[in-house]
Amino acid sequence: MRSQRAELVADTAIALLVERGMRGLTHRAVDEAAGLPPGSTSNLARTRSALLELTLARLTELEARHFSSLLEGGTAGAGEAIGERGLEALAELMAQALWGQLTVGRRRTIARYELALEATRRPELRAIYDRAGARFREPAVAVLAAAGSGDPVRHGRQLVAFGEGIMFDAVAGAGAEPALDDLRLGLRELLRGMLP
Repeated sequence: MRSQRAELVADTAIALLVERGMRGLTHRAVDEAAGLPPGSTSNLARTRSALLELTLARLTELEARHFSSLLEGGTAGAGEAIGERGLEALAELMAQALWGQLTVGRRRTIARYELALEATRRPELRAIYDRAGARFREPAVAVLAAAGSGDPVRHGRQLVAFGEGIMFDAVAGAGAEPALDDLRLGLRELLRGMLP
């Protein structure tokens, strides 16, 4: 983020996405909700695309902080040895990450889905969204490679898709909210099919 004002605008935009959806996110609404003088958000992000890009950049930053243990070596022990202990550690780490997205990070998850849907209609946002997503997919591939996956790229995509499906179903779908133990069990079963 460039400045405290940019963070305030982006954080307010995230909150508006959660509360009002994409249609409720306007420059004027951000000014009002953030307690800024009229025109402040437009001065920072002139167009709607610029506002969405600023919001996505901030959301990516916040999610990267949440996943910092995964992204910065927290998975080293999980992929160390093939076998039940490594698989258990990896399943626990992934279950905790998903649980965090469904509980304390639920608002971020909802905002991300709002932006993901908007990115399907805005190629400039899609490119940014895809680059941001790679930051979270690459560690999955690396961890599965270290754990002995025979096809870590494919398995990494499947692991991320599994997590995304669980989160979408819990947040926006018709599914029930999974318990932490359900997440652990599902991830163990998935990983047993991927790892020797």
